[in-house]
Amino acid sequence: MKVLVIGGTGAFGARLCVLLSRDGHDVTIASRNEPQDTTFAYLYFDRNGLLDRLAGFDVVVDAAGPFHGYGNDPYRIAKAAIEAGAHYFDLSDNADFCAGIRTLNTSAKEAGLSVVSGMSSVPAVSSAAVAALCRGKTPLMIDAAILPGNKAPRGRSVVESILNQTGLEYEVTQGGVPASIRSWSDPRTYDLAGEARQAWRIEVPDERLFPRHFDCPTVTFRAGLELGVMRYGLAALSWLRFKLRFGLPRWFVTFVMWLARLLGAFGTDTGGMVVDVTLPKGGGYIRRSWIMKASNGDGPFTPAVAVRAACRNLNILPAGAYPALGAVTLDQIETCFSDLDITTETSEQPVVPPFKAVLGPRFMNLEDAVRATHDAVTPRYYEGCATVTRGTGLQARIAATLFGFPPTGYEVPVSVSKTPSAAGETWVRQFGTSVFRSYLSPSIRGMSERFGIFSFDLDLTVQRGKLSFPVKSGRCLGIPIPRALLPGSDATEYTKDGKFHFDVHLKAPTGATLVHYRGWLMPQPQSERRDEQEQHLALHSR
Repeated sequence: MKVLVIGGTGAFGARLCVLLSRDGHDVTIASRNEPQDTTFAYLYFDRNGLLDRLAGFDVVVDAAGPFHGYGNDPYRIAKAAIEAGAHYFDLSDNADFCAGIRTLNTSAKEAGLSVVSGMSSVPAVSSAAVAALCRGKTPLMIDAAILPGNKAPRGRSVVESILNQTGLEYEVTQGGVPASIRSWSDPRTYDLAGEARQAWRIEVPDERLFPRHFDCPTVTFRAGLELGVMRYGLAALSWLRFKLRFGLPRWFVTFVMWLARLLGAFGTDTGGMVVDVTLPKGGGYIRRSWIMKASNGDGPFTPAVAVRAACRNLNILPAGAYPALGAVTLDQIETCFSDLDITTETSEQPVVPPFKAVLGPRFMNLEDAVRATHDAVTPRYYEGCATVTRGTGLQARIAATLFGFPPTGYEVPVSVSKTPSAAGETWVRQFGTSVFRSYLSPSIRGMSERFGIFSFDLDLTVQRGKLSFPVKSGRCLGIPIPRALLPGSDATEYTKDGKFHFDVHLKAPTGATLVHYRGWLMPQPQSERRDEQEQHLALHSR
């Protein structure tokens, strides 16, 4: 089969040419620059020039990019491939580009051709992994990450694509409702087959396409860099760009490429990918994981394997233009790893909500509304109303400054979001315009709640269905806080008139009020799937 690879001299395109050649295809590289590798036929190609030279090829692959910068006619190559009678694939990981390919659906169907965008690590490989892990069930949450080794080559288009979105906000689906996320924020550590790797939020087609395709209320994606100086450098750029809203000139991309080459001797050539799905099972939850680990520099072959799988049997793809969601199966992808130093493994483990893990059997003694707020492992959102009384002394003012406690108010609108992570949950509370957050996680001391540099151990107790969690110890920067300086906490959650209620009274060591807030919350309607989840839990919790 004759295959034209546009950008066949790039980091991923060159590897795609190698794989297609191994499979016996007749590969031609299309580029403005003649490749040094004379193994393949070469065709001078300017994507902005005439496109009549696509005729005669069975498949046209765009492996160039950056796809976000294709101008006012982004699908010019795809349309020319259809006119030339060739199937079309691209390695785009740009959400808008992948979703928009559907505009060519009618012409592709009429021509009997497959026009598929995103035949790369995302969304082609990631969606195949999700489908295999779900085994026909509807996931409650999908979380994935790409974790390249530092010695992996980086094409300019990939670097430009990452930098272009760093610091910008994009919309995702969390708990069935839209939420804004800043690109390259919210880090998480993943286990890459026994090796800890950190990754940060970044926009890919998965977050745009998976919620509807898999009927999943929460989809998250992250990307990592192996060296801390590079990860935190991007994090600093993200924060500055978010605050100052500046653009990035081309010379800055060149500068970053130079820095990356300067640091290229550090780190490893081992990278990989992690895909997790959370599913209901019985009265609880499980998490299934697919881990791909690439060694000896073979990681950059991963974005090429979906096209390789498709070219092995074009009959597996229906005619039309669409994003690469389930275009190839995980079995077909893993078969393409057979001549590469890439291994995969799958696992399954139970997932227990933090409060349920700490309380154990006592959890079932909680009142229905209280138990429902804690019996979940996916993001959820609540709104309600509260009365707030803030102390007037110096200690109260200091505490309000440190923790962001709200001012005194009556019938103050309240919203609370609870977002799970690998080890706990982040709670973001908003009283009017005041926002403060904390992170709760099980520990050997029970439940721990962290506010910045302060961490407090809570003594969870259940009495007549109500949940109380007074402070029993605390630390500042890991140093124990003397009991005489420990703040007090009278905090209770209970059910009244069918609603979840809270009453939290925080006191200074002297007994003076720091802040006292009490009120009610109701879960926000999110999706039919979320309602089904709550019914599932209610059925099994009785």
